Amino acid sequence: MPRRRIRVTGAPEAPLRAALTALRTELGVPDSFPPAVLAEADRAAKAPVLPPLDATDIPFFTIDPPTSTDLDQAMHLSRRPDGGFRVRYAIADVAAFVEPGGALDAETHRRVTTLYFPDEKTPLHPPVLSENAASLLPDRTRPAALWTIDLDADGRTVAVDVHRALVRSRAKLDYEGVQRQLDAGTAEEPLTLLKDIGEARERLEAERGGISLNVPEQEIVEDGDGDGDGDGEGAGGGDEDGAGGGDARTYSLTYRAPLAAEGWNAQISLLTGMAAAELMLTHGTGVLRTLPAAPDGAVGRLRRTAQALHIDWPHHVSYAALIRSLDPRRPHHAAFLQECTTLLRGAGYTIFRDGNLPPLTTHAAVAAPYAHCTAPLRRLVDRYASEICLAAVAEQSPPDWVLAALDTLPKEMAEGGRRAGAVERGCVDIVEAALLKDRVGEVFEGCVVDVEERKPTVGTVQLDSPAVVARIEDGDGVPLPLGERLRVRLTRAELGAAGVRFAPV
Repeated sequence: MPRRRIRVTGAPEAPLRAALTALRTELGVPDSFPPAVLAEADRAAKAPVLPPLDATDIPFFTIDPPTSTDLDQAMHLSRRPDGGFRVRYAIADVAAFVEPGGALDAETHRRVTTLYFPDEKTPLHPPVLSENAASLLPDRTRPAALWTIDLDADGRTVAVDVHRALVRSRAKLDYEGVQRQLDAGTAEEPLTLLKDIGEARERLEAERGGISLNVPEQEIVEDGDGDGDGDGEGAGGGDEDGAGGGDARTYSLTYRAPLAAEGWNAQISLLTGMAAAELMLTHGTGVLRTLPAAPDGAVGRLRRTAQALHIDWPHHVSYAALIRSLDPRRPHHAAFLQECTTLLRGAGYTIFRDGNLPPLTTHAAVAAPYAHCTAPLRRLVDRYASEICLAAVAEQSPPDWVLAALDTLPKEMAEGGRRAGAVERGCVDIVEAALLKDRVGEVFEGCVVDVEERKPTVGTVQLDSPAVVARIEDGDGVPLPLGERLRVRLTRAELGAAGVRFAPV
């Protein structure tokens, strides 16, 4: 499920980029791999454990952002004689390269996930693997966990299989190119089926009450030396009271709405994760991605955010129905969708074994059992989930190294999630400070969306424009009016730990 996605442009020495570098240092994010890990990865890249089954005759293709090289998934879609569909989904077989108990394995358990910053990423695996030998790059033969999922004409799953195989992608496609082909009617059948299957799965998602957040990507763009006009969202007047430290650069915020093809592609991944969860539950051992229903307080906060952003949310309209009605191309809707990711923060990993199923087996946003298994190059748990599913189909017990790691995986993944959350919060604070650094002293319109229970003079305000969510504190000791509109003054905007602060006018 998505996190907030933020991207920045500009020179590496720019203050915004420098602040992101400082954040990495503050959070202890590693800037390199130990020599022993790199040496082991180099050896594995040259001599992976290859499966005997050859599926390189299947013309797989990948769909990713154009600059991506860590390609976890490749697909091939076809029609079945009965009017249904066949989804073949190849997932990078990271276990073919990682020796259990080795230096590389230990390093992935320390890192847990790839960390995404607006200007760069910190990978889970050394690039020699994640962006080369293990990646499903075009015209390269690669080991993979090959899923075959048969669907009926309505997109419902009727059969599932997964086994190891050698695969070979024929094409590295990107979302915009795929969307253009589909819109122009020039796509060949595998791509047209992506739309057919994706739309069918979206209908089933709505039917079961699931929610896919079409979270737009935020891009903060350096406008230059401050002499330009900007777009009114972050370009300031060079107020010397700001925390720019003499930097004359200004920044603007834009949103890139996801394309329909991105949603259809995500449905293939969701389909596979749901199939994996059902395999695990049927065979009695597994690791699920679970999420309880959102508490009323969290939904109430979102209702106040909707109010702040002038989004009409009648009380008789459910959260799921509202989400499906939003247009991520509209800035206020885009900002609200960004805030909706807060409802996913209660997600965790739940293990079970020997048929002892846990009380909670579902993911509230998926509205079904679900497992992470489609991104092993970027997420530790997926390597283990793949092994469990492969063993289940083979009617075997999972490997000992998998069973030995199960009990500690949820804690490791939770720690990795906390680290990723700290990265996200720190990046958002830095980006918002960059937008507002020259506007200290200005007055903005907003809405109080949250108030601390023990200190009601402190809370959170959502601005109308720019779409910034930040801390507000009434220095006169007056409780903040929860859920009400308020004029606030920007009192601080620093590219560092201090961040952005407001006070009531």
